[in-house]
Amino acid sequence: MTQKTAAVRATGLAKRYGTGDSRVVALAGVDVEFRRGEFTAIMGPSGSGKSTLMHCVAGLDRADEGRVWIGETEVTGLRDNALTQLRRDRVGFVFQSFNLLPTLTALENITLPFDLAGRTHDQDTLDQVVGALQLQNRLHHRPSQLSGGQQQRVACARALVTRPDVVFADEPTGALDSAASAELLGFLRRSVDTLGQTVAMVTHEPTAAASADRVLFLKDGRLVDELRAPTADSVLERMRSFEKAAV
Repeated sequence: MTQKTAAVRATGLAKRYGTGDSRVVALAGVDVEFRRGEFTAIMGPSGSGKSTLMHCVAGLDRADEGRVWIGETEVTGLRDNALTQLRRDRVGFVFQSFNLLPTLTALENITLPFDLAGRTHDQDTLDQVVGALQLQNRLHHRPSQLSGGQQQRVACARALVTRPDVVFADEPTGALDSAASAELLGFLRRSVDTLGQTVAMVTHEPTAAASADRVLFLKDGRLVDELRAPTADSVLERMRSFEKAAV
């Protein structure tokens, strides 16, 4: 796989917390790629390093060792201002907690990245994303006036409206009911299929992982397996195999 076909790639990522007996190795020399126009799910038991991996490749945290590229830009070693600009302009984030500003309307939350950058949003892209997420009638509502599923759709629209190189989603369905979860996953799937978006999602739910093109499995800070064309059953079977191996 060449760098041109990867939206994000990393080599030799290592991350450690603490010292002495309390030292924890969160990542132990991980090599990974997230390919353009592909939906990747990241799974593993609690403490396997999946969220740490996402935070390091997204530029939210700095690895102790290794290198990261977003597109052709090496993230490793960027100064804080340059890293902030790169995250704002070229990376989208969808978190379990929504992270919407309560005093802003849905529309103002969606276009916030442009306001922070001092740029004007593209109306055609905004209309396309808002229409796909069926938010037309909620744009002038504040977060407190929206359901959990609607708030997550607003967060998703904010992540996509800048047409980023990659969207990172960290347990995006964790606070949603089954209907809202299915709706959100369906949109992430369509954003890959129809918009050519690249999506990388951390999840612990086999049904959520089944929406992806491939699933990466982490254990003890290492990538240990990959599953293509996953189903909920095949993901669950693979997870159970890791549990049996640990006994």
